[in-house]
Amino acid sequence: MMPWFITLALVIAAYLVAWMVHAALYWIAMRLLSRREEFWRALVRQGTGPTRLTLTIIAMAFAVTIAPLSAQHEALALHALLVVFVLCMIWVLRTALDIWLSLYLRRYRVDVADNLIARKHVTQSRILQRVVNIILLILGAGVIVMTFEGARQFGVSLLASAGAAGIVLGLALQPIIRNLLAGIQLALTQPIRIDDAVIVEGEWGNIEEITATYVVVRIWDKRRLVVPLIYFIEQPFQNWTREDSTLIGTVMIYLDYTVPVGDIRRTVAAFLDENPLWDRDVVAVQVTDFREFVMEVRVLASASSAPNAFDLRCELREHLATFLQENYPRALPRLRSTVDIPAHPE
Repeated sequence: MMPWFITLALVIAAYLVAWMVHAALYWIAMRLLSRREEFWRALVRQGTGPTRLTLTIIAMAFAVTIAPLSAQHEALALHALLVVFVLCMIWVLRTALDIWLSLYLRRYRVDVADNLIARKHVTQSRILQRVVNIILLILGAGVIVMTFEGARQFGVSLLASAGAAGIVLGLALQPIIRNLLAGIQLALTQPIRIDDAVIVEGEWGNIEEITATYVVVRIWDKRRLVVPLIYFIEQPFQNWTREDSTLIGTVMIYLDYTVPVGDIRRTVAAFLDENPLWDRDVVAVQVTDFREFVMEVRVLASASSAPNAFDLRCELREHLATFLQENYPRALPRLRSTVDIPAHPE
């Protein structure tokens, strides 16, 4: 029988054995988990690819060692399996990291009202996950390159001239390194978190995604603002939900001096008492300034989030406009003038 035919048969047999072993392990795992444990079943399905590839590589390596191959062909096949094994290990480590994060973040929910702690952990975990993924890819690429004899000799030569090469490499990788370090700093200090309400470049929105190199801000009108990661380390910006999502909304009105402020204070209190957007924390009606023709009245009302605060301010303006139209139609600012009428001659 031809050697190549025997080798092909051994490779096919090895693949089938690996596939059957994986199928048996998968079947056992799914049988042990009830249908109510959907989360764990999803984790098993997530690890299907790396597990199957690992078993296949092991079976293939065994088949190559017993196949009737020449020393050169066997070394070439084992080297190819080594490269695939390194890629598989990167896949396994990334999958293990994803599974661990799924288990870790399972206890935190960001779809509830008070989600500050959850957003903190989710943000920190996602940033570190992306940083670790980049490090794994870089290390894996380095290991694969170093498996080639010529690359190892080049690496030794490169280490001999590490000074100049390090400077050149550092300049070339400066943007990547800066964003990588910025990602680590963001994960540790957390000036922003997932779903934070921020004002960046004059635009109000929420942090939608934090990657290893950039941040996506979802603007209120559904546009997306993509900002480099380093921006949030070097540039000032507003974070409305850094420690608490509660905000105080401000409504400014300019009225004639004849309007009784007490009536405005009472109607604001009655309106907020029946409005579900008000969190029953802060309410104030104050005359904050006297001007030449009007007095400035400031109304403060708190809400549980930035969108609620915006809607509450709009509804409060509408209510005050209706109240003044119905009760004090002459409350709008007016210009007073005195007209002297000459007396009629007798």
